[in-house]
Amino acid sequence: MRLCRPLLAATLVALTTPCFAGSLAPEANVVAVNNPPDRQSIIDLLALMSGRCKTLKVAGREFACKAVAYAHGDQGRVNFAVALDDPTDDNHVVSFSGENGKRADDNSYELPIDRMLLNSKHRPKVDGLPVPAEQTSTGVCRQTGNFAARQVKSITCSATDSSGRSYELLFVSDGTPVSVRRIRQTAPSSHDLFR
Repeated sequence: MRLCRPLLAATLVALTTPCFAGSLAPEANVVAVNNPPDRQSIIDLLALMSGRCKTLKVAGREFACKAVAYAHGDQGRVNFAVALDDPTDDNHVVSFSGENGKRADDNSYELPIDRMLLNSKHRPKVDGLPVPAEQTSTGVCRQTGNFAARQVKSITCSATDSSGRSYELLFVSDGTPVSVRRIRQTAPSSHDLFR
């Protein structure tokens, strides 16, 4: 699962590529695909978890997972992203996405899901990374454990999209501490980053 973390991190960045690209290169053409401009955000916290998916179902198909991550956007949107172990598609990622998550106590968090983000090798690309399709959905994710203590025990998610497809996740940690990264946005630079 550790080898898949860079792939998942790159995919999560792709979730916000149009905004991210705009902040790094203001002169570049910014392309928004499936995401209205007012809902774009830059990921400011990324937590990568180690463990296994006991259940991972996407539209009735069962999969194993390569990696699971929690991503928090600077405008409050949260994604539980799952890189699928799909032998036919190395870019197959589903994200349970929502806002206004609530913490009942230090060891439980609940996120209402209002959309699924679906990524595959067939999606349009921006800066070489596929941009996910958004599917309006209803559902919930529940996390047990505590990011501050770097321990997450499990994540369960269940959602149904507007087309009636269902998505399920039961992720169980292997006990390895969560890798938490804070990501800070920097001002655009006038020098060429690629020299």
